[in-house]
Amino acid sequence: MEPIRIDDPADPRVAAFLDIRERDLAGRQGRFVAEGKVVLDVLLTGSRFEAESVLILENRLAGLAGILEKAPPALPVYVVSAAVMDRIAGFPMHRGILAIGRKGQEIPAADLLAALPERALVLVLVGIANHDNIGAIFRNAAAFGADAVFLDPTCCDPLYRKAIRVSVGAALKVPFAVIPDVGAFTGLLAESGFDNFALSPRGNLDIRQARHGGRVALYLGTEGEGLPESLLRHMRTLRIAMAGGFDSLNVAAASAVALHHFFDGSD
Repeated sequence: MEPIRIDDPADPRVAAFLDIRERDLAGRQGRFVAEGKVVLDVLLTGSRFEAESVLILENRLAGLAGILEKAPPALPVYVVSAAVMDRIAGFPMHRGILAIGRKGQEIPAADLLAALPERALVLVLVGIANHDNIGAIFRNAAAFGADAVFLDPTCCDPLYRKAIRVSVGAALKVPFAVIPDVGAFTGLLAESGFDNFALSPRGNLDIRQARHGGRVALYLGTEGEGLPESLLRHMRTLRIAMAGGFDSLNVAAASAVALHHFFDGSD
């Protein structure tokens, strides 16, 4: 592909990249922003999403040649100076690598559940509204072979720019779906052969002693309040043992410990 030079920040061809932070809050009508070299590579090669266009700082172009070779020939790649990049983004863009992706149709939770393999490890997230935590959880999910992530409607969007960046692109790879009713979905998971385990500092069982039958659903709640009692009383609760006088971890760190425990590792 031949890079397209853009010298005017008001050029309509780069309108999707304008005022990134403001648009993060207002939404992008079915699109998302991917930021950074590693995330761009994931979007173009290992993602289930389609790239719409790429915006690159001129001094970063040569270093991206190998990644851009993997892109569809018709993908527009726009090249700009630092001054133009900053005016388009609305703030200094030191990374100098942005892409617009299309979200496409959301996967219904029931369809994603039905497509899971006989042995499966999934996360169910409830009330996690911090983008750093969501991104880190997706990164852990990819690292430890989770097959899917299910989120309740109060969780933040895994395709928010910061969440994608913190996940190092894992939010573009790990399948996820939103579940409108967590209680009903818990029952559906049980009917589908999943052992439902809830992470809680007051869990009844040390996670190191937890055993399962091949299909595992791990539930994580927001920091502080944790998972609601209405969920906890319907599943086994696990705690992560730690030094005396300290009883909880950041939810992302807890997800790493729990996923590692249940990680098959056979791949």
